[in-house]
Amino acid sequence: MTTFVDRVELHVAAGSGGHGCASVHREKFKPLGGPDGGNGGRGGDVILVVDQSVTTLLDYHHSPHRKATNGAPGAGDNRSGKDGQDLVLPVPDGTVVLDKAGNVLADLVGQGTTFIAAQGGRGGLGNAALASARRKAPGFALLGVPGDLRDVVLELKTVADVALVGYPSAGKSSLISVLSAAKPKIADYPFTTLVPNLGVVTAGATVYTIADVPGLIPGASQGKGLGLEFLRHVERCSVLVHVLDTATLESDRDPVSDLDVIEAELKEYGAGLENRPRLVVLNKIDVPDGQDLADLVRPDLEERGYRVFEVSAVAHKGLKELSFALAELVGAHRAAQPKEESTRVVIRPKAVDDAGFTVVREEDGLFRVRGDKPERWVRQTDFSNDEAVGYLADRLNRLGVEDELMKAGARSGDGVAIGPEDNAVVFDWEPTMMAGAEMLGRRGEDHRMEAPRPAAQRRRDRQAERDEAQQEYDDFEPF
Repeated sequence: MTTFVDRVELHVAAGSGGHGCASVHREKFKPLGGPDGGNGGRGGDVILVVDQSVTTLLDYHHSPHRKATNGAPGAGDNRSGKDGQDLVLPVPDGTVVLDKAGNVLADLVGQGTTFIAAQGGRGGLGNAALASARRKAPGFALLGVPGDLRDVVLELKTVADVALVGYPSAGKSSLISVLSAAKPKIADYPFTTLVPNLGVVTAGATVYTIADVPGLIPGASQGKGLGLEFLRHVERCSVLVHVLDTATLESDRDPVSDLDVIEAELKEYGAGLENRPRLVVLNKIDVPDGQDLADLVRPDLEERGYRVFEVSAVAHKGLKELSFALAELVGAHRAAQPKEESTRVVIRPKAVDDAGFTVVREEDGLFRVRGDKPERWVRQTDFSNDEAVGYLADRLNRLGVEDELMKAGARSGDGVAIGPEDNAVVFDWEPTMMAGAEMLGRRGEDHRMEAPRPAAQRRRDRQAERDEAQQEYDDFEPF
């Protein structure tokens, strides 16, 4: 059964915002007490958070579909809907988030590092929030915005200071087991190690982590053997250690040729691995003829510029010198890293002439409007409500969409699409008619709310009768 997974495809869905409520306050003697519809709640986000207690992506391999909760709809009496609950997904330290095309979206390193994989939708405004001096009793509310739907790829790259690389059964697992407290699986057959193992080593005042990367073979950079499955775990390491087997039973192999093969694979893989500091460890010198082969190949390796250490993981020979040499290289790498500066808040205001949308005329004559605001407003509109459609037209007009359409050459009856090609609202454009608007009244107003009360009307009628009688008396001329 699989117990370690370092690459998964995750399908995340954020929560949708709740719909706003269109409601009118009603009570005794107040049949039309004004709008009181509440706002919809916000949809929950899907958030990836680094948790160092998590070491594998196995949970997401078995359950790749994750969804946050939706926001609740608003209600009458100015009651807003409850916000959706965020879905927090713990991931191992060193997880890289990519899109389907392979572009890096986030590199999650360090406990508590977060990334919003899918953002929840906004809640729709109720008619109480939409009321204004011009629109006293809106008969509509805004719909909630759907949450983001996204497919992301999670790749785990081990965060370690030192990586042990070499052929299968070269003794890497044995070496990490004696240098640290790690307990990897050790056996006398190839590909015993199927997952990277991490250990912590203390050498004097330096503490560093060491990773045992599963065995590499010729063609690993093209995916042979465990190949690309685990070469990514070497990318973050600051020091590489070639573990060479001086007691191999294969007649066509020797430590020098093994080193050349692994170096060629690292160079072919790229990612800057060919420039990392490296050491060479001649392992298994306790085996008969192992020491003789080590003495034979050591001069050749030193001529190439490598620092060579002869060790025996079984007999615990040469381990102290090796651990302190690794600590020296790790310390030098850490000292060369730039100091972390405190995060500065950078404010990037929009340009004055940035309208927030674009209008493009396509080859088929269709005019397409793209922009966050227009697309969000369209998703929030209930097209079965004429008043809501009129409100959308007012908003687009105030934003300047109609002016830009005219500049782009749009005429009455031309097709206009708002949104992306796969999810757009298409309609025949009609410019806003200004003449005769005073006859139709203001869009969105309910004239019932402006009707005077009967008692007040009777008082005004009686006062008008008295004024008329007084005017007749004043105009009367006696004979």
